[in-house]
Amino acid sequence: MSEKLPPSEEGGREAVDEARATDADAWATACAEDLAAEKTRRRTQYGPPPGTAAEELRKLVDTVADKLSGLQSPLLGAVAGPAAQQVVKQVVQQAKAAVEPVIERNPDLFDHLANAGSELLAAYRSAVQAQERRWTTPERDARDLDEPRRGKGDEPGPGERIDLD
Repeated sequence: MSEKLPPSEEGGREAVDEARATDADAWATACAEDLAAEKTRRRTQYGPPPGTAAEELRKLVDTVADKLSGLQSPLLGAVAGPAAQQVVKQVVQQAKAAVEPVIERNPDLFDHLANAGSELLAAYRSAVQAQERRWTTPERDARDLDEPRRGKGDEPGPGERIDLD
């Protein structure tokens, strides 16, 4: 009553698995090549991507330090100019010496601060856009503002304050 199945071909199954693995490898290789090409295209079109917030802060400090060190002050005159320039260089070096260890110890802090700043900017932009909408929409009739809103059957509408006392 029970029929025996013919023995399976082990060699045929390995060939199928190998073909599937090769296809998966080919797909992964093609995806990696496409991704690398896209990154190269974007880097060419837009320049190098920005670094972490800590790296960008370090670049900013270096740039500001270079600009301040090379700054000539016409207000101090020729006599005080070299001495003032030396003081500026000393202050810049002290500032760099103070900032550098903080950047080294806490690189993630600056990423978090940058993200928080972006969120604050988004919240501010949302508030400003809401206010601008109120300013630019046509004004309602003064009677509409003075009378409480009523829904169906003189029930309080969504804009009316309900006193529960």
